[in-house]
Amino acid sequence: MLANKKQNLHGYIVTLIFAMFLKIMPLPDYLSRLNPDWVLLILIYWSIAIPERIGVFNAWLVGLIIDVLTGRLLGQQALIYSLISFTCLKLHKRLRQYSLLQQSLFIFLSLLFSQIMIFWIESIDSITQFTLIFWMPVFIGTLFWPLIYIALRFIRIFGQIR
Repeated sequence: MLANKKQNLHGYIVTLIFAMFLKIMPLPDYLSRLNPDWVLLILIYWSIAIPERIGVFNAWLVGLIIDVLTGRLLGQQALIYSLISFTCLKLHKRLRQYSLLQQSLFIFLSLLFSQIMIFWIESIDSITQFTLIFWMPVFIGTLFWPLIYIALRFIRIFGQIR
C-alpha cells in the first residue's frame, strides 16, 4: 500500500514538473504572451480529482517554486495558487458533477482571477499596460481545459492515482 502511494505521488509530481517546463520554456515574445498558466491548470485538476491528497499548502509550495523559476515577486503565484486551490477544494464535489463545458466556465473564472491578481500586484510596483494580449492566456487556458482534463484523467486512471 505504501509503495502504491509513492507511485501515485510520482505521477502527480511528473505532471507538475512537465507543467513547470511548459511555463518556463523559452518561446518567441509573441508566443510567450499567449502561454497559459499550465501549472495552475494542473493544480486545479488534481485539486478536483484527489482533494484529500492535494491541499492548499501544496499549492502554496508549488507557487513559491514557480515564483523562483519565473523571477516574479516571491509569494505572488503562491498566493494565487493557494486561493484558487482552496476554492477548488471547497467546491470539488460540485465541480466533479459538472460537464466539461461547465467546468470550463469555472476554469475561465479561475484563470481570470489569476490574471487580475497578477495585474493588480504588478500595477502596484509599476505601470502595467491593460492590453488584450495580457488576457489571452485566460482564453487559451480555457480552450485547453478539456484536453488537459482528458489527458490527466487518463494518467490518473492508467497510473491508478487515488
